[in-house]
Amino acid sequence: MNLHGVRAIYRFEMHRALRTWMGSLVGPVLTTALYFIVFGSAIGSRMGDIGGVSYGAYIIPGLLMLSLLSESISNAAFGIYMPKWSGTIYELLSAPINWVEVLLGYVGAAATKSLMVAALILTTARVFVPYEIAHPVWMVGFLVLTAITFCLFGFIIGLWADNFQKLQVIPLLVITPLTFLGGAFYSINMLPPIWQKVSLFNPVVYLISGLRWAFYGQADVHIGVSTGMTLGFMAACLGVVWWVFKTGHRIRR
Repeated sequence: MNLHGVRAIYRFEMHRALRTWMGSLVGPVLTTALYFIVFGSAIGSRMGDIGGVSYGAYIIPGLLMLSLLSESISNAAFGIYMPKWSGTIYELLSAPINWVEVLLGYVGAAATKSLMVAALILTTARVFVPYEIAHPVWMVGFLVLTAITFCLFGFIIGLWADNFQKLQVIPLLVITPLTFLGGAFYSINMLPPIWQKVSLFNPVVYLISGLRWAFYGQADVHIGVSTGMTLGFMAACLGVVWWVFKTGHRIRR
């Protein structure tokens, strides 16, 4: 294991994030604060509890997952796309470092940045809504698992994209709508039976449900199913990354 290579990639990516901390850290927190003001305070004060949890507190896992998914994907995608765009990826490919070490450096840095944003959002939520976490260890573990999984997915998007516009297509047109329709602001049990079944085809439902269980001990889907779905998607992403580096698809021209 070339730890020097992993450390070099990790430190470079972290320094890049800190140089642009206004967009990397402050931006997502301000956006989430607006959600809490509108949905938690303005609308939440007029709504009843959901399963014994106030509406303002109930939406915290959904808002946290919304930010975590978008940040994980964009951080990892942009991190690997920039070497492709500038041409320095060929130096990376010729260096004495294998694909696992490249993945550890880029995905590790992207996941760290995403988890930093998640921690800031949890702190921000405390300003607007009082809440308790029923299973803090599960919450941290599930956040780490989700961050790593979707950083892998973002890494694949960065390898696939051949322009800056494509970096935004899947996060904006796929992930964000799926998150809003995945129970971020409501329980899918509140839907008519037919739409409850349709919602189960939305993979983000399992992520939000798993995180909500860690917070409040209640979920729309069993925590074991949520964890299994996330681990399965992680394995699929690892398989795709391995195939890309083995074949050189989209990285060797």
